[in-house]
Amino acid sequence: MYAFIVNRFSGGGKASKILVHMENTLKEKDISYQVYVTNRQHHATDLARELSQKRETKAIIAVGGDGTVHEIINGMVGSDIPLGIIPAGSGNDFCRGMGIPLNYVHALERIFKDERKLIDVGSINNEFFATIVGIGFDGKVARETNQSQNKRILSLAGLGRISYIINVLKVLLYYQPTNVDLIMNQEQSNHQHVWLIAIANSPFYAGGMMICPGAKNNDQLFDICIVKGISRWQLLRIFPSVFKGKHIKHPSVTILKAKELEISSPTPMMAHGDGEFLGETPFKIMISPKTLCVL
Repeated sequence: MYAFIVNRFSGGGKASKILVHMENTLKEKDISYQVYVTNRQHHATDLARELSQKRETKAIIAVGGDGTVHEIINGMVGSDIPLGIIPAGSGNDFCRGMGIPLNYVHALERIFKDERKLIDVGSINNEFFATIVGIGFDGKVARETNQSQNKRILSLAGLGRISYIINVLKVLLYYQPTNVDLIMNQEQSNHQHVWLIAIANSPFYAGGMMICPGAKNNDQLFDICIVKGISRWQLLRIFPSVFKGKHIKHPSVTILKAKELEISSPTPMMAHGDGEFLGETPFKIMISPKTLCVL
């Protein structure tokens, strides 16, 4: 049995519309399935945990965006049950990183091929994430975006990325960079005037921005992007280059690799993982190799 976990709020309600079309296909193909619709925060995690323990579950299929995937993997990491994804969110960056079609019809066809890949996942203070953790400026922008009134409207119009850009400009007006203490691979360092730190298991976030263009989800390493010692105006100037990953050539951008790291700061820094708010510093972040099976 295919178990579909549907976040009806993903993409401003796009997931519910996609489900109607998918069910017609499933019935035509005479495929055994069950639909579970989430109705509260972390409901997808509870459903995934329960379903991954049932012998009749052939696969758990997330119908939603990166936030839905985030909740589901926290309920099924370490399970032998594979995860499938029908992209229905505003960003769908996990699908981009996996090469899963953003068209739901093609994504469903890929699931039926039953081609499996074991990937790494990260954990931050014991919460799993699939794509990227953004700390500092990044975390604040994600928080503002998720709370903004325009996100739902823009997502319905297929313009979810625009909501993120609007909030980048908003947060840029008042955000204050801070100093950061970093322990990485058991070596300690201090970084001054840090705007953001992105810890990546995948190249993409915020609807296709390539913050760490070389990141891979099967190399047992994080790619880490640190942006520091730069003015607001300079940050604004290099921001468009993130869409193609060319920002990494700027002297204020440092790219590192590590399996684990600890981050602390005198001024609290917010973090998001897969676009979901995860709290404030300090953080301990680790890679968990080959712990998630994806269709």
